[in-house]
Amino acid sequence: MNKTDKIYIAGHRGMVGSAIMRKLRAEGFTNFVTRTSAELDLRDQPAVAAFFAEEKPGYVFLAAAKVGGIVANNTYRAEFLYDNLQIQNNIIHSSYVNGVTKLMFLGSSCIYPKMAPQPLHEDALLTGLLEPTNEPYAIAKIAGIKMCDAYRAQYGCDFISVMPTNLYGYNDNYHPQNSHVLPALIRRFHEAKESGAAEVVIWGSGSPLREFLFADDLAEACYYLMQNFDEAGFINIGSGKEISIKDLALLIKKIVGYAGELKFDSSKPDGTPRKLMDVSKLAEKGWTYKTELEEGIKLAYHDFLLKHVER
Repeated sequence: MNKTDKIYIAGHRGMVGSAIMRKLRAEGFTNFVTRTSAELDLRDQPAVAAFFAEEKPGYVFLAAAKVGGIVANNTYRAEFLYDNLQIQNNIIHSSYVNGVTKLMFLGSSCIYPKMAPQPLHEDALLTGLLEPTNEPYAIAKIAGIKMCDAYRAQYGCDFISVMPTNLYGYNDNYHPQNSHVLPALIRRFHEAKESGAAEVVIWGSGSPLREFLFADDLAEACYYLMQNFDEAGFINIGSGKEISIKDLALLIKKIVGYAGELKFDSSKPDGTPRKLMDVSKLAEKGWTYKTELEEGIKLAYHDFLLKHVER
């Protein structure tokens, strides 16, 4: 990418899209084209086609999606399938029609079969049944990978796909019902600290293992791969490190400064026992993460305080 190339970041106000924009700005890129969801409904095929025909971006980061936690995924199954298919179909096809030089599609680690061997290697895609609660979202993301591959095979498009692990960081979602585990714990411990609550209850046993990556590290990886990855299929992006939910809770408790007790409610579901990405392919391409979990959580908590508390 040249510094003057026109770059379209779909989803530029979200956690991932805003991180990619920060990275590109830091590298000296200035020619961005963006639209908010109010300005452009990415589910609207004629509107997206008109936008691409008018703006003619050279590079596209497809980070827009309808996202949410387990409850949202399982409740709004039709919306998660329809909206995400529409968004990616419209952007990928319009990128082909308008001669986009390169497109990066961002997926999700939920594309892997529920019982896939750990750590999750790229070869495990479509080798088993998906986790039922987020199956619609996963199917949409799998379709996006295969669509990029199909346009590469049939039309010679340089469209690539990357699969991030669990992300956290600036501009995260701290909604009480719809957020993911790490931001949800930040909010819960902060509110418990402010209210003087004697204990914080954590769902499950605390034993499941999860991997987390700071969103700005993901943006670094996306920038690197946009220049150094050019093949069908996809590549995992993660830290390659895992932590138990219990240890994560204890770490966040320390960072927030909550003095009360932790209580684990074993009557609640644990979810998948382990979910770790195999990042050997990424390492072979020459990239590894930078931000350690404790440092990243401190940055995320500071951002939470600025945006959600000190207003």
